[in-house]
Amino acid sequence: MPAPQTNAILQAALVDLIDLSLLAKQAHWNVRGTNFRSVHLELDEVIDQVRVNSDDVAERLAAVGGSPDGRAATVAATTNVPTIEPGPVAAPVVVSEFAKRIWEASRRIEEKLTELDTDMPSQDLLIEVVAGLDKAAWMLRSQIEP
Repeated sequence: MPAPQTNAILQAALVDLIDLSLLAKQAHWNVRGTNFRSVHLELDEVIDQVRVNSDDVAERLAAVGGSPDGRAATVAATTNVPTIEPGPVAAPVVVSEFAKRIWEASRRIEEKLTELDTDMPSQDLLIEVVAGLDKAAWMLRSQIEP
């Protein structure tokens, strides 16, 4: 049986992943300007990846005896992902802001990995999530002028 903090770590990751997917969809609908199409499509890729990750994390949480909570009220009350303003957003702003949000979410998950030393499958899953988030953040950052 995993240590009690496993459930809390998985739940925190789940909430951030759900919120990332929701915020990315909001930006996807409202992105405007230069490189609109490529950013619009890239956000779809990010959303797809993060949704798969959130499902995997929720299923792992259930498998170890936890109860995944992805309700809107729970996500809104416990997310660590900064929100975005409503309305149109310039593509370069979307790229910069999402590169930052994804990178920060990845760091929050990574910081908890050592606490999962007694639950290697959960640790391995979150390592995979971190690798995917890092790649997504890199792909976005690569579009920003140096």
